[in-house]
Amino acid sequence: MKKSLVIAISAVSGGGKTTIANELACQLSAASILHFDEYAFEGPENLAKWAKEGADYNAWNLAPLLEEVLLLKEKYDHILLDYPFAYQNDRMKDVIDVAVYIDTPLDIALVRRMLRDYQEGSATEIKKDLSHYATYGREAYLAMEHKIKPSSDIVIDGTLSKEQITQHIIEEIDKFKW
Repeated sequence: MKKSLVIAISAVSGGGKTTIANELACQLSAASILHFDEYAFEGPENLAKWAKEGADYNAWNLAPLLEEVLLLKEKYDHILLDYPFAYQNDRMKDVIDVAVYIDTPLDIALVRRMLRDYQEGSATEIKKDLSHYATYGREAYLAMEHKIKPSSDIVIDGTLSKEQITQHIIEEIDKFKW
């Protein structure tokens, strides 16, 4: 089987996962990207309750993502996972070679998410999302900062430019290549 480097890119929503995965794919040889948001996973129905009860990342059945990673390992040098859990899911952790956490301040991530998701949104939709964030979502993001960030191999300042973040990751992953 071909030996490929599987790189998980984690951050809170709006933290830059997709942007950086796309940038890396352009710069790394034979790279493929898998986006967490493109899958329908079995997982907690109530994310606020899940976060409040300790955010057990094993509550998610990530079998479809795992199967695709295993298939792609035979075809690509680099597999980029636009994936929020880093090593915290027991089934996925064994296929990940490098976990990167983009440490984006929550206020910046929230603004990015609002700009991304509500380009055409109404004030009512925006207020509803902000209310949900303040009541429930922020707790899930803080759980990521307490679990995902410390367990990652590389932590990068999310306020840097996408070019700086990408360059830093490339420099760091060279240390993980065999």
